[in-house]
Amino acid sequence: MNLEMIEAAAGRIKGHARRTPLLSSPFIDEIAGRRVFVKPEALQHTGSFKFRGAWSAVSALTDSALKAGVIAFSSGNHAQGVALAAREHETSAVIVMPADAPEMKIENTRALGAEVVLYDRATEDRDEIGTRLATERGLTLIKPFDEPLVIAGQGTIGLEILDQSAEVGANASEVLVCCGGGGLTSGIALALEAKAPQMRVRPVEPENFDDVTRSLEAGEIKRNASLSGSICDAIITPQPGDVTFPILNRLCGAGIVVPEEDCLRAMAVAFARLKIVLEPGGAIALAAALYHGAQIEGDDVIAIASGGNVDAEVFQMALTKYGKDA
Repeated sequence: MNLEMIEAAAGRIKGHARRTPLLSSPFIDEIAGRRVFVKPEALQHTGSFKFRGAWSAVSALTDSALKAGVIAFSSGNHAQGVALAAREHETSAVIVMPADAPEMKIENTRALGAEVVLYDRATEDRDEIGTRLATERGLTLIKPFDEPLVIAGQGTIGLEILDQSAEVGANASEVLVCCGGGGLTSGIALALEAKAPQMRVRPVEPENFDDVTRSLEAGEIKRNASLSGSICDAIITPQPGDVTFPILNRLCGAGIVVPEEDCLRAMAVAFARLKIVLEPGGAIALAAALYHGAQIEGDDVIAIASGGNVDAEVFQMALTKYGKDA
């Protein structure tokens, strides 16, 4: 993994992925006690940053691999990204998804033309299922985070941050990233390493699913005890990746762990003050900026709002509980 791979991915993605802006609000700055800039990848194709990595990987396949088709496993955002990238490249996609994923994510993945295979994330191993089906059907497996081409695609967000932070004078920001297996976090960290070493990337995770934070503290990969039971489904993974963890361990600051309620509060604030819809896992970096400022250094923060694929019931719950305070 290196900057050249990310720049190459940016070349393949240009004209296909959206260049998302940096948003700000004086109301958010007041809550946080510092300047906060939000990069809304919820506005990306398929509603999350995952389209970048999916396009990066699919666009790099050989003609024969494209003809055979691709397979991925995902709770929903990577699923939709791969499904759309596959459709745009006129190839087939099989997506292995947990049965308890938000219904909207499952239905959207099917609507994009993918074959969806459901599994029980508490009792079945998605890696095993994905690898087995890839072998049986001759498909190319596109992993959600532990794949260099996917990491390179996510790293294109870091390249955009470089330009955008200069425009607003936020070149020394702490960059807070919603973190599951570390593909987005490590990609951004790699992009910033060479050109903005003064910017520090911080992974943000939900309580009880803080494998990256604990792994960084220990200096070795730690696993989550459970793989279900959080509204932050988009960023629940078994453990950091073998590819991503060395990058995280070398380049990132300490993780920040956030309770679910703060994610719901941040969703309400994002809707009220920025007019964007976020899912709980996609709002967790903003939640860290708003409510966990004691763990953040410096005057400026850039929070990645990584996705907005939320079921109506969960979004309504966030607005009902916290909308009046946003």
